[in-house]
Amino acid sequence: MTRKLFKKEFDETVDLLKSGDIVAFPTDTVFGIGVIYNDGEAVEKMKEAKGRDASKPFPLMVASEKQLEEVAFIGERERRIIRKYTPGALTLVLRRKDTVNREYVNGFDTIAIRIPDDSYVLKLLRKTGPMFVTSANMSGQKAANNEDEVLEQLDGRIAAVVKGKAKSGIASTIIDCTGEKLKCLREGTLSFREIEEYAG
Repeated sequence: MTRKLFKKEFDETVDLLKSGDIVAFPTDTVFGIGVIYNDGEAVEKMKEAKGRDASKPFPLMVASEKQLEEVAFIGERERRIIRKYTPGALTLVLRRKDTVNREYVNGFDTIAIRIPDDSYVLKLLRKTGPMFVTSANMSGQKAANNEDEVLEQLDGRIAAVVKGKAKSGIASTIIDCTGEKLKCLREGTLSFREIEEYAG
């Protein structure tokens, strides 16, 4: 049975994550589930809990540009985008550094990363370090926006859920930054055209 936690039970939430457990929490987009990024067993547990295609890697959440640079390579163009549009509902696909184990991202040289615009999640990330975070639902099902919707799909499959409500209910815009030209993989609340024009 999945435990319900309040945001004020912060240390308990951090302890669960650091011990390799899966925790669900509200973000600025939809509800997410997360695990520490350098724990292979936890990553596998999360794939199983979600019923996710084993070949599909999870995106990373980080607390800052500094944390992002620990796990991925960024150029001047990416730095401009990060400084203008993050924290926010923007996920960037970047070249992965070796600080992220190749196995945990299914052998990919790239990694999708986001800095969320949510003070609670940022506080969590500053304490735990980067986390693999994905939407808190079974693969192929509707994304959850509150703890009850999370439990409808994941009760007993995850250790805990932090009570609350996701802010927008709309997933982030995803932009591939690995080529010469930016490529939009999914449009969310942020306009790809606007970002593309700003990045030059």
